[in-house]
Amino acid sequence: MFSVRGRGVARAAATILVSGLVAAGAIATAGPALADDGAGGGGVTAKLGGLTEADSVVITEKDGEKDGESWSVSGGLFTMQVDGGGTLQTYCIDLRTGAKRDYTYKEVGWAESSLHNNDDAGKILWILQNAYPKNSAESLGAKLGVDLSKQEAAAGTQAAIWTLSDDVKAKPKSSDAAKLTDYLLKEAVKLEEPKPSLDLSLANVAGKAGDKLGPITVTTNAEKAKLQPAAGAPAGVKIVDKDGKPVSDAKNGDQVFFDVPAGTPDGTAELTAEATTKVSLGRAFVSVDGPSQTLILAGSSDSTVTAKASASWAKKGAVPAVTVAKDCAKGGLEVIASNAGDEPWTFDLKGTSYTVAAGETKTITVPVAEDEAYKFTITGPNGFEETFEGVLDCKTAPPGPKPSETPSTTPSTTPSTPATTGGTTGDTTGGSTGTTGTTTGGGDLAETGSSNATPMIAGIAAALVVVGGGAVFFLRKKKAAGQ
Repeated sequence: MFSVRGRGVARAAATILVSGLVAAGAIATAGPALADDGAGGGGVTAKLGGLTEADSVVITEKDGEKDGESWSVSGGLFTMQVDGGGTLQTYCIDLRTGAKRDYTYKEVGWAESSLHNNDDAGKILWILQNAYPKNSAESLGAKLGVDLSKQEAAAGTQAAIWTLSDDVKAKPKSSDAAKLTDYLLKEAVKLEEPKPSLDLSLANVAGKAGDKLGPITVTTNAEKAKLQPAAGAPAGVKIVDKDGKPVSDAKNGDQVFFDVPAGTPDGTAELTAEATTKVSLGRAFVSVDGPSQTLILAGSSDSTVTAKASASWAKKGAVPAVTVAKDCAKGGLEVIASNAGDEPWTFDLKGTSYTVAAGETKTITVPVAEDEAYKFTITGPNGFEETFEGVLDCKTAPPGPKPSETPSTTPSTTPSTPATTGGTTGDTTGGSTGTTGTTTGGGDLAETGSSNATPMIAGIAAALVVVGGGAVFFLRKKKAAGQ
């Protein structure tokens, strides 16, 4: 989630570092734009498109009052366009939450998503590595002795994933696709979580001129990441390794520092890291524009990935740095505030004042409700200011109203078909058995993002487009201060 800068490696107990900020007490629920799920900020950002290959899947509930109840939905592959270049293919791991087309998504680790407490996350990764599109529909069909289309292969793969991600019985209507689902579930074994495409371990570091500020650890699946101080850095400030040698690139696991010459006036600098790589299969993607279906990576072209970190220094007084850890296991945020200066630093959050002594690091727990938005700004001396806003998205939606019972608003401007794009700009809310889709507006692509809209619904939608235009609303992500 972001408007902060970064998504870090999972710390302990499913804790993820977000990026430069401090928070305490309760936080306000605010509009869209998620704080980056990581310490230093990094990874792929992409915009959600529609379903490209999909087919009908029957969902049978296995929990509570809905136990045994069935409904149908289109399941398959989404396409996503990467900021800076590249294309991704993803499956859904949050069946009952609508997917908002044109929403921006951020790459995150499992601990920052609904997989944080899912014992079958490693099996889902195995499925991604052994199913479609990693393996062709033809090769999968030959293995099973059936003739699989791409749509059936995608639906069969999605059904197997839903069975493990959402605790339902998911079965494609196609008997050939169902054989693929059964095979994948039978053979799946647990695999280790994949590495991020690019991440920096800290969003903020602080200290005094004449010191090396850091370390900042680079995590990436690329061969190397290019490093450089951002434009506007004070003269003489360099990016160096642990031995103080200037560096312009780094490999996975390398540690780098800001080298600030003695006598440099109080100030700040920013480090930019960039790489071109394929995102690892199994990386989760969460919306940064508001609540929307969580996705998991099934395929990637070469994509541009970036990460940032900043440093601040001063001769005297407080020198603050802040990091936020999103802890899905605890259902909230963990704010880590440090002070590298020689005087106390006091900051205010939601009317509560917190003081960090010189040389102290303080951790503050911030509870956040599932799907609630948050926004807050932390300030300090020498113009220090960081704003963070986001939505905590850590759980799959529980059984509730069937997709067809979801309230409709504005019709889609383009009717969808289950095997293609699935509701280009509209909100498709899945469907119950016999009524597999109800198309609505607001940019949602329900459940899997597609509906089996009937010709009559399509005609009504088209007529409404001609008469009134079928409004489509986009939630614009607010930019964090300093980003």
